[in-house]
Amino acid sequence: MLTTLIQKEIMHHILSVRFIALLLMCALLIPLTLSINYRRYSQNLTDYQESVKRERTEAAENPPNTPDPNTEVSKFFLKPTPLSVFASGLEEALPTYLGMTRNGVRQGSAGVSQASVAYALGNLDFLFIVGIVFSLLALLFTCDAIAGEKEAGTLRVNLSNPLPRDVFLWSKLIGGYIVFVVPFLVSFLLGLLILVGQGFPLGELTVALPVLGLTLVSLLYIAVFFAIGVAISTYLDNSKTALIIAFTFWVFAVLIAPRGAFVVAKLVAPTRTQQAVYMEKSALHNNLTKDKDEKIWQKMALAFKSGSSIGIDTSDPETQKRLDKLRGPIEEEFRQTFQNRADKIDRDYQREKDRQEQVGEMLSRIAPTASLTYFAMNLTQTGKLKRDIYFQTGERYYDQLDDAYFSQVSDDALAQIMQLASRMNESSESETEKLPPPPTLTEPSLSDTVRRSAVDVLLLCFFALAFTAVAFLKFFRSDI
Repeated sequence: MLTTLIQKEIMHHILSVRFIALLLMCALLIPLTLSINYRRYSQNLTDYQESVKRERTEAAENPPNTPDPNTEVSKFFLKPTPLSVFASGLEEALPTYLGMTRNGVRQGSAGVSQASVAYALGNLDFLFIVGIVFSLLALLFTCDAIAGEKEAGTLRVNLSNPLPRDVFLWSKLIGGYIVFVVPFLVSFLLGLLILVGQGFPLGELTVALPVLGLTLVSLLYIAVFFAIGVAISTYLDNSKTALIIAFTFWVFAVLIAPRGAFVVAKLVAPTRTQQAVYMEKSALHNNLTKDKDEKIWQKMALAFKSGSSIGIDTSDPETQKRLDKLRGPIEEEFRQTFQNRADKIDRDYQREKDRQEQVGEMLSRIAPTASLTYFAMNLTQTGKLKRDIYFQTGERYYDQLDDAYFSQVSDDALAQIMQLASRMNESSESETEKLPPPPTLTEPSLSDTVRRSAVDVLLLCFFALAFTAVAFLKFFRSDI
């Protein structure tokens, strides 16, 4: 009986205008979007390779021999990921590189800073199609599943026969879902074939498994909105009213709730800007440098019985040893003080950002669209997890530079003269060799991604089960 009813429901949907709209959406949007986004990824990868090559050439020709604390002595570039074809995520909003200066890590220009006005309209990628377009289509497929039957009077006729209500409702859910996901999967497979033809590395396990996971979570997300549509339909007797309610729910759940949550988070947990933090550390460095210079000159005045450096022979090895012995403790004290205070500024700022982001994420998860977005971005390595690894790797690289290079650079005038004389006796290659090379950005493992995003998968499962249960409970209690 269930099979017969499912076949009847499938034929009902196939013969409807909605199915034609679904076919057009699937046939045009998914393959075309994947193809265009792969071309964009290829261009971004070429730009990345050229930037790295140019940076190496400039570093060899112009070694970082300046004492300016704001000069970028090295750059750590962000390599685009091929999985960004499916979800752009945060990749375009992240800085293209992290510049290493003595005052700290400075962020390079983000990709969005050079974007056209089209960026304000949003990215058209696979995540957008599933999260926005197909969620609306799923509601349109199901909002009149029960209400339409009531309005036409066929529901009373069907249930007057020995037909269990649960079988009837399951046929509505399963039949409509099959009609919906088959064109979706076929078009997605066609899009993957086009990507492979363009050179997309789908054969690699690190790419194939996330694509499979993205497919499964997309099917789960569609099932959530099928359950929501049927639940709405069971409460209403008119298909037009059901359509209006379903559309209103979609606007709130998909468009308003995820974005409004972060607006509320900014009011509840405000934070400073990245530029304000950088300027605060720069001011701290300048103030400490003045204090350090005064201490060094005072020590020199006492050691050489003079209040001026005039007459001090800096080329004399014995004089250099005495000067190094005088400056050494003060330099180390200055470096430790600056590092401790700068770290405190960074920690306070990071706590502010983390708190604001956690509040926004927690509030936004009342809508299933947020859970799909967070999981898909982490799965495609364009989300919060990739962003955190990028900045953490940049901080570790800065610590390496601090130990190998920045700690040997002084700000007082006498030390700069001695450093300049030392550099004149060295080749430019030896100065460049002091800098450790930029590290390779490690990609998060699939198991780590799934573990961190488990809450989003569980929420989607909860939404699907909860709305299905609501639909069944209401349908069983309805007086037909």
